[in-house]
Amino acid sequence: MRMQTERLYLYPSDSTLSAGVAEYFLRNRDFLSSTEPKREESFFTEAVQFEFLCKDSEESGQGVSAKFWFAEKQKPDHLIGSVGLSNIVREPFQSCFLSYRGDKDSLCAGYVTEAVDFIVAYAFNELNLHRIEANIMPRNAASLRVAEKLGFRSEGLSRSYLRIGNKWEDHIHMVILNSHDETDMREEIQ
Repeated sequence: MRMQTERLYLYPSDSTLSAGVAEYFLRNRDFLSSTEPKREESFFTEAVQFEFLCKDSEESGQGVSAKFWFAEKQKPDHLIGSVGLSNIVREPFQSCFLSYRGDKDSLCAGYVTEAVDFIVAYAFNELNLHRIEANIMPRNAASLRVAEKLGFRSEGLSRSYLRIGNKWEDHIHMVILNSHDETDMREEIQ
């Protein structure tokens, strides 16, 4: 079932998107290479994306992830990015990791921010999560701006956190808490 924001349609990650996702990765191959792990040539094929999307759909059904691909409403079949929650852990943690990516041709249009805002609200209001964590390379200023604009706060630097290309990269550990949970806890204490 497709979701929507003011300017975007968000499609749950499943195998029906394999052609559009493969096309997205081919189109953005060079653009994403500086911020994502090194990819084998087969990664850019529809067949491999079909397998990844099947796994996404299975994990969503198990309640351990929620991933979406998004497109502008004017071009509903042209995917311009993804946003997702992974490693969803329930009681007592109620937390997950956030990931997002945009399209090289849609930079500075606010689409990624809009999609991340959607997934944060979805995590807190629909999934009843307490904490969302995002790990972002210090040199990825655009991604840091998205997180900061939406209320994420730094909890420090994780050294050599993730291998990007052929190099272990530091990441800033960004976190946002469900403000409803904080209010509930204060009311219980009083």
